[in-house]
Amino acid sequence: MRLSWVQWIVVGFIGGFIGSRIANKGGQGLLRDILLGIVGGVVGGWIFRQLGYAGVTGVNFWSILVSACGAALVLWLYHRFGK
Repeated sequence: MRLSWVQWIVVGFIGGFIGSRIANKGGQGLLRDILLGIVGGVVGGWIFRQLGYAGVTGVNFWSILVSACGAALVLWLYHRFGK
């Protein structure tokens, strides 16, 4: 399923905000949370599909969960190797 850019922003913002709270207990700022969530949604969607689950499927709880997991992973990698 293809998401519109507005849907990606909504899912990305929510997922990125949750992921940043999981990874370091604080948000990264509005724009960074959105970008992190969108990247996290792509990464999380790919990982979940490789494991046999659905990836990002729309603006719903599952997609936000996938995006948050991916965003937490991307943020952890960023803090681990980006400095």
